[in-house]
Amino acid sequence: MVALLREDVACVFDRDPAARNLFDVLTCYPGIHALVMYRFANAAWRRGLRWPARFLSYLARALTNIDIHPGATIGRRFFIDHGAGVVVGETAEVGDDVTLYHGVTLGGTSWNKGKRHPTLMDGVLVGAGAKILGPITVGANARVGANSVVTKPVPPGMTVVGIPGRVVRPETQRQLSDHGIDLEHHLMPDPVGRAIACLIDHINRIEARLEAHAAAETATGLSRIGDTNVRLSEIRLSDIRLDGVACSSCGNICDQEGCSPSPSTQQNA
Repeated sequence: MVALLREDVACVFDRDPAARNLFDVLTCYPGIHALVMYRFANAAWRRGLRWPARFLSYLARALTNIDIHPGATIGRRFFIDHGAGVVVGETAEVGDDVTLYHGVTLGGTSWNKGKRHPTLMDGVLVGAGAKILGPITVGANARVGANSVVTKPVPPGMTVVGIPGRVVRPETQRQLSDHGIDLEHHLMPDPVGRAIACLIDHINRIEARLEAHAAAETATGLSRIGDTNVRLSEIRLSDIRLDGVACSSCGNICDQEGCSPSPSTQQNA
């Protein structure tokens, strides 16, 4: 127990540049206070002293605004930065060197007994306000962006953002600090914005082609469908084929130049 608490306190200096000295950490960090009380509550819980364990966790929540169930499993060097509003459920499992920011919830999605809370592997970082729900696994060294809602497993080393959470950035493209922690939340990509930008570009290309086609039709009075020249008055909408390929950048069906089809969507096109 003493060794665990020493590691919990020491890791604060590695992950929080605002930590000045040991006295500051021991007296002014609610994450440390909640973790110390959890360690004792968890020891009582594992020995069958359920009410004392729950009451100790209740006191910890009242003092720190951090709710950690005494039945949760938490590894070494666990750090809760700021701490306000953090909730860790009974069957949650947290590995070593995990960091949570304020407002994080490790919650469940059912009232069934048994495993109903997430598992966070070693080195996971969860941004402020994120919700990780259900008996899913977040792989080692994964990153969960602020305010994300994650309900599906996350592969190791990946970054997840959005509602629902989407894997958007591999490990090789993350902005890592000296301690291997990604804090560049403002640089995380926006998958919805990227899809909209791709659609706007596609619309612009279509409009340019239609304008060029309309100019040619005005000059000749004829339009070409397949291999046949047809007068404008004889064109039916059903005669115009809408062929395309799957855009490799956004996954939508389009016919942009330079877009190669992906195997999963080329058949649909």
